Amino acid sequence: MLLDIIHSREVVAMFVVRVFLGFLFFFQGFDSVFKIKVKGVLHAIKEPLLQKGVPNSLITLGAYYTSYTNLICGFLLIIGFAKYYALYFIGLGILMTAVAFSIIKPMWDMQYVFPRLVLMIFFLIAPTHWDVISVDYAWSIIKLIKSIINQ
Repeated sequence: MLLDIIHSREVVAMFVVRVFLGFLFFFQGFDSVFKIKVKGVLHAIKEPLLQKGVPNSLITLGAYYTSYTNLICGFLLIIGFAKYYALYFIGLGILMTAVAFSIIKPMWDMQYVFPRLVLMIFFLIAPTHWDVISVDYAWSIIKLIKSIINQ
């Protein structure tokens, strides 16, 4: 009985963290792709990075990568599909963002990046059996049932 309560708390915690993180990245990507557009993102970061010697092609690639990755992978986290791949792509985007901001201003304000990084690390190190409210988990049950039927 006590183990069921503990496990249900872990399941709820994982669900909340995954969906919350997914919403954070999805809406950031949504803004970057549909509201301010990638050109707006480029406008905000291009000049200071060019002044520091970063190639224009690298700046453009980074802006497109982070914008679309946040949108797509944020959605994948919300529904719980291919969530670890989504986290790996988002993690790369966070690293790219950290490098870009550090080049622009070495002591930059991490108030938006750090909480996302902490939640992402928690999700990556927590046991996978805690995250059962997801498309990935449902898909694994379907595959298990199919393999049992086919035997």
